[in-house]
Amino acid sequence: MAFPDRIERTIEIAHPPAKVWAALTTADGLSAWFGQQATIDLRPGGSARMKWDSGHTADMRVERVEEPTVFGFTWHIFGLPEDDPRRTYVEFTLEPTSTGTRLTVVESGFAQLPEDAYHTAFDGNTQGWTSELGELAGYLDAAA
Repeated sequence: MAFPDRIERTIEIAHPPAKVWAALTTADGLSAWFGQQATIDLRPGGSARMKWDSGHTADMRVERVEEPTVFGFTWHIFGLPEDDPRRTYVEFTLEPTSTGTRLTVVESGFAQLPEDAYHTAFDGNTQGWTSELGELAGYLDAAA
C-alpha cells in the first residue's frame, strides 16, 4: 500500500501578505509562534535553526525564497535519529485575498520512509501543522 507523501493545510489569515511573510521568514517572527528561539539566513542554501524551551531543536536549510509569495525549506524528519540524512520539504505559499492572506503549507517527502517511521512522522506533523498554523494566526492577531 502506498502512503500519502504530503501534508497540505490552507488557512485564511486576516493580515496582509507582507506581515505573514515576516512571521515566516524572520528570526523574530519564527521565535514568536514556531519556536522560542530562531535564527535564519534567508537565501537559498542558507541555514535556519529553531529551539524550544523543551530542548528540542530543528535545523533547516532554506531552499526557496520568492518574496513575498513562496518560502521553502528542508528539515529533519520527526521520529528519525538525528544523524539520518533524509529530509522533508516544507513550502509556504502566500496569496493575497480581499481580507488578508491565504496561506498554504505543504510538507512532502514522507513516502521515502518505511511504514513504522512513516506513521510517526506523518501523523506527528499532520497534527503539528494544525497546531502551528493556529499559533501563527494567534500571534499575528495579537500583534495587530
